[in-house]
Amino acid sequence: MGYRVAVVGATGNVGREMLNILAERQFPVDELAVLASRRSLGTEVSFGERTLKTLDLDTFDFTGWDIALFAVGSDATKIYAPKAAKVGCVVIDNSSLYRYDPDIPLIVPEVNPEAVHDYAKKNIIANPNCSTAQMVVALKPLHDRAKVKRVVVSTYQSVSGSGAKGIDELWDQTKAIYNPTDDKPPKTFTKQIAFNVIPHIDVFLDDGSTKEEWKMVAETKKIVDKSIKVTATCVRVPVFVGHAESINIEFEDFLDEDEARDILRESPGIMVIDKREDGGYVTPVECVGDFATFISRIRQDSTIDNGLNLWCVSDNLRKGAALNAVQIAELLGREILKKG
Repeated sequence: MGYRVAVVGATGNVGREMLNILAERQFPVDELAVLASRRSLGTEVSFGERTLKTLDLDTFDFTGWDIALFAVGSDATKIYAPKAAKVGCVVIDNSSLYRYDPDIPLIVPEVNPEAVHDYAKKNIIANPNCSTAQMVVALKPLHDRAKVKRVVVSTYQSVSGSGAKGIDELWDQTKAIYNPTDDKPPKTFTKQIAFNVIPHIDVFLDDGSTKEEWKMVAETKKIVDKSIKVTATCVRVPVFVGHAESINIEFEDFLDEDEARDILRESPGIMVIDKREDGGYVTPVECVGDFATFISRIRQDSTIDNGLNLWCVSDNLRKGAALNAVQIAELLGREILKKG
């Protein structure tokens, strides 16, 4: 059985990656529509060996379509996702718009696949924030063994998390460093991103945290366990693709680093590369294009009774966005077959 699938925002970085992953994972597509705004009408995108032209999202009729993968911002999603859902097309949304709605499941398939049962409440499923997705993949199997009490995470997030404009700004500023006459002041970011790091992602909130940091707190509670305490510092770094995270975990029960390493090696979606030698860990450059969430630098935290430190790296355009959405579609497909 195949599905009629629409990819909304097919010309953007995440939309194109969704098409790549649908093809790579041989998702059962009987018919595919690639949708974009009117200004991108007719733009060609690739799906496997096929080349498709984008259709106008504004005039598209979702009636009779099974699944719509949304990779557009919250403003457009607010207009078009309810239209699709109303006529029976299940929306898998990559924006932040629906993540905190109690009637809409927020899913990372390796962590809370059972939540897909609730999709029918509004015919919408939310995809989590990129920084949250990779972290909870690492947390869940450890939480099942020793119960996570508190997480302290510092992120090192690539510019592709800000879209094509972020990638272009890093590229242009890097070139301008070597050409003093070519000044490239920051536009997408608040300060120069080339050869710099910026401890500021999304808007500031009243308590001094940023919205990106708040998302990691709220989403971890919704996906894994509402009792987990999370504090985050999110930093933009001059890397094109791939988010890294330094994660400190405090558990209810003692968990030995060797046992944690074994648990993670056996867990879905995780690749452990953890050798205590030069280069015995994974960096963002090495994770690009891969499906896995990579874990390195697993070690005991001697400053607390039940603590571990680890290093977590993943391709943010894949596990942080497109791959997770396609994995949700795979879950959804099995759920639909079960109900049918």
